[in-house]
Amino acid sequence: MSVQDLTAQEFDSTVTANDIVVVDFWAPWCGPCKGFAPVFEQVADENADITFAKVNTDEEQALAAHFRVRSIPTLMVFREQVLVFEQAGALPKGALSDLLGQIRKLDMAEIKRGAVPYDPGQSQGDGEGRCPR
Repeated sequence: MSVQDLTAQEFDSTVTANDIVVVDFWAPWCGPCKGFAPVFEQVADENADITFAKVNTDEEQALAAHFRVRSIPTLMVFREQVLVFEQAGALPKGALSDLLGQIRKLDMAEIKRGAVPYDPGQSQGDGEGRCPR
């Protein structure tokens, strides 16, 4: 599956309509973002069952602020509408592939006992850079 560009208007529907969504917050002027882009695209091509999306933080400043993105690239992974991974910095291909393997194996019933699902109706994050409650 190819990588899609994601805007604030599409963010909620993308996260709610897909089992696993990997989001790369990036900017065109960011050197590490440029270096990570081919890795992100290659891993997306190798994992057609996962939705891969990029958010341009220059164009989507409100969305980046909503998720408290302070450094780019920042990678976030949602599974079943729960933010299960968040990290600033680029990952090597092997690490990103391993991460996706771990995310596929998560016991979501166990995780959901202590997590609050993504709620597109909420407009504010929780102050910790996690999904809104």
